[in-house]
Amino acid sequence: MKALLSAEVEVTVPFHDADPMGVTWHGNYLRYFEVARCALLVKLDFSYRQMEQSGYLWPIVDARVKYVKTSTYEQRLTVQAHLVEFENRLKIEYNILEQENGDVVTKGFTIQVAVDSNKGEMCFVSPPALIERLAKLGICAQD
Repeated sequence: MKALLSAEVEVTVPFHDADPMGVTWHGNYLRYFEVARCALLVKLDFSYRQMEQSGYLWPIVDARVKYVKTSTYEQRLTVQAHLVEFENRLKIEYNILEQENGDVVTKGFTIQVAVDSNKGEMCFVSPPALIERLAKLGICAQD
């Protein structure tokens, strides 16, 4: 799917993320996704604090991870986050690559939906606070 907006961060696998054999524990890749997702949201000018202040919460309702290759302690990785859907939900796809050769280590996606923080109800259309920001970046038209 075509990326509408992308962000990239670098991660060096810390000692506490590795198992006794020095291999990155599988659950940490979701944390690396989170770091890249936050960079993408800041680029969108829609950080988690700004989401909350707009009156909407954006919980993750689905996440998928495909483990392609292992990474190890002190290995330098590039984590890419790509916004691919926004109309009814935020779908962000991820690639984690070895910095040394660009090989894919892990890939996946997350889906977030807007929830009205006052009513506690899930929204079936993304709220104006998100659409306005996307329109400012020329990603969509604002009604």
